[in-house]
Amino acid sequence: MQALIVSHLSPDLSGVALLDLPMPQRAPGQVLVRVHATSLNFPDLLMTRGEYQFKPEPPFVLGLELAGEVVEADAGSPLPVGTRVMGGSKGGCMAQYAALDPSALRPIPDGIDYPTAAALGAAYGTAYTALVEIGGLKAGDWVLVHGATGGVGLAAADLAKALGAKVIATTGSPAKLEALKAACNPDAAILAEGRFREAVAEITGGRLCDLVYDPVGGDIFDESTRCVAFGGKLLVIGFAGGRIADVSTNIPLIKGFSIVGVRAGEYARRFPERGKALREAMLALAASGQLHPHIDRILPLERWREAFDAMAARQIVGKVVLVP
Repeated sequence: MQALIVSHLSPDLSGVALLDLPMPQRAPGQVLVRVHATSLNFPDLLMTRGEYQFKPEPPFVLGLELAGEVVEADAGSPLPVGTRVMGGSKGGCMAQYAALDPSALRPIPDGIDYPTAAALGAAYGTAYTALVEIGGLKAGDWVLVHGATGGVGLAAADLAKALGAKVIATTGSPAKLEALKAACNPDAAILAEGRFREAVAEITGGRLCDLVYDPVGGDIFDESTRCVAFGGKLLVIGFAGGRIADVSTNIPLIKGFSIVGVRAGEYARRFPERGKALREAMLALAASGQLHPHIDRILPLERWREAFDAMAARQIVGKVVLVP
């Protein structure tokens, strides 16, 4: 089979190549999945550089999530041969086949195709864990979503709208403002630059935001501490902007808000029953047509470099799906 391999870490993708590998051999209890779609996530790019918190030793197969069909399984498996599945692991999904535990997978709801299923899991799982499970999102809340043209940010804006929140979506690119509005129909879309608190205050009538969803960090985080309403939560999702911010503890004290870190995958691993319930709730929304994953482009796996370069250059709105 073909798989996308990191043979050595590098800043310029020089250590990445599409290679022929032996078919994976599943362990007892595992299932073998023929991968029909796999989506690119920002951690995939970071892992090629050794800059993600999970640091596998090269060589390793990239890819955190997939959608495909079970082609081998034990007798009595909860996912028998022929089951359409979605899910993933900490790697190994950017390949034509993957051997996974059934606990890492779930059936794809009827009416959802493989590319959409591959675009749902990580981004919407993170958004649901952050906004609903940890953030306690309620209909009518004001939610400020940063990096809303990226996969994780766009999923959060889409989910919050589906659950009745009022969404201010941000982007750092003036050229992406109209695309952002079309992709998730926020209540407002603004540029996240300079002192954007004034714009947030004007939009919310001075209330500011009950939840701030921040996958960017750096200067965006700094200004976001001024945008949280009293009693609200600033949800730390990641650091796509590059700088890990500091905060003076008098700021959340005086303003009465919480800063909460979100690691959705780790949350599901530590609390598997809650993780399962969250995934099922998210998939029920998707199956009912209330969620609308935005796929920027679908490319064959051999065009992986085009996908990674577009992500590095921040040219993507939503998700890129690769087809092995």
